[in-house]
Amino acid sequence: MSEQQKPEQKPAAAATPAAAAASTSTEEKISPAEAKKRAKAEKQARRAAEKEEKGLPAVTAPLPSAPSAANGEVKGGQQKKAGTPKQNDTGKKPSGAQAGSLPVRARRASQPASSAMPPKLAVKKAENKQVELFSHLYTQPRRQNLENVPKDVHPAVLALGLQISSYEICGSSARCVAMLQAFKDAIQTYTTPVGTSLARHLTSHYLSPQIDFLKSCRPISESMGNAIRWLKKLIVEIDPATPEQEAKDYLSESIDKFIQERITVTDQAIAASASSQIKSGSVVLTYAKSAIVEKTILQAHADGTSFRVLVVDSRPLYEGKNLAHTLMNAGVQVEYLPFSGIAHAVKDATLVLLGAHSMLSNGRLMSRVGTASVAIAAHKADVPVIVCCESVKFSGKVALDSIVLNEVAPAEELLLALSLAPTPATEPGKKDDTDGEEKTRKTLHDWKDIPNLRILNLMYDVTPAECLRMVICEYGNVPPSSVPVVHRLANEGM
Repeated sequence: MSEQQKPEQKPAAAATPAAAAASTSTEEKISPAEAKKRAKAEKQARRAAEKEEKGLPAVTAPLPSAPSAANGEVKGGQQKKAGTPKQNDTGKKPSGAQAGSLPVRARRASQPASSAMPPKLAVKKAENKQVELFSHLYTQPRRQNLENVPKDVHPAVLALGLQISSYEICGSSARCVAMLQAFKDAIQTYTTPVGTSLARHLTSHYLSPQIDFLKSCRPISESMGNAIRWLKKLIVEIDPATPEQEAKDYLSESIDKFIQERITVTDQAIAASASSQIKSGSVVLTYAKSAIVEKTILQAHADGTSFRVLVVDSRPLYEGKNLAHTLMNAGVQVEYLPFSGIAHAVKDATLVLLGAHSMLSNGRLMSRVGTASVAIAAHKADVPVIVCCESVKFSGKVALDSIVLNEVAPAEELLLALSLAPTPATEPGKKDDTDGEEKTRKTLHDWKDIPNLRILNLMYDVTPAECLRMVICEYGNVPPSSVPVVHRLANEGM
């Protein structure tokens, strides 16, 4: 051992017996919890020292507070021990008693003092753009792509969902027919798992994902809901002993029969009955586009009746344009008016024909938004209002307004398209009004950033029953008060 270490041993050996006795007495008084805290502090001190050696910033941790005066005596004894270095103390890590002064990495000279703790950035809370009165109608956003699609969804249903979401297939009857045809394709590719039956597995495990996907694209209509209930009831009633292929063929034939009887033939019967209401010289007023109203007008024109049609249309779908084109191509005299021309159209009209999204049990009509305004204006002008509707659209629901039962479409559909026309050049001698040009170019495409602005795009409204003269369905001409009776007869068991 070197000569320089020998003098260091003398102070250690010269420690008084009283100090040694005090240190041993304090060590005996340490509780297990205090020993655990000391071990934790020593571990943190070792980690801080290792980080300091590697060049990482050290993290300081506060020492556990002394619960009693005895702990203070322990710390005092340890400080006395620390003042008398022992042999081989040169390479040791700092002890738990030295944890109060753990090493902290010094800040670089180039680093400003204010950057040690960056201030918290103020996060602006996004404004709720939903109309509170219709908050119950805001569901998940419409699906516009095939991202995160369940693997059980059939490709035919995937294609149908995107077509419905983009309005390529629009109208209650058209959506119902397309849905049933997609379900027929899906059923033909279905295979019953081992250990179960088609009647139990097909409805809950295979058909439900198809329906949920269609709901995510757009809420299902009343006719689609009645058709789904009919199909589920049909599947459940299949005998489990029936072979799988035979059961699938039976379901496909039943779907084709349902489409033929409840929609195709029904539309022909309604068109024949409603066309008899159009007399020679009549002026027929209709709103937007309804497939059954279109068939009725074409049937009356084919019968040789001379009349003209007023088509009132509105944003954002402009469905009446397609109806006007179809009627003009067939040789019918058509006048196309905007929604603001209702008062002018009602003055000339002798009959109003309307389509339906659904007929409610209290006799009210649920149809494309704007229909109620046309019906009320016609009712005040004593113009008869006739609704053409299949019984598959009859509902057992009741609504008094357009708030409870409705569908909220994306607000972006109401925004006008950006004009791509160049700004006219400034005339000679006229001051260039840059601010005026900026004001004319502003649109509502940034409406989400405009405070206190909300856009509501409703799909349907509800027309009072007293504004309707009659409802024409496959069961004949019935008053609005007979809707619940027809619903029980036509949709019994659905």
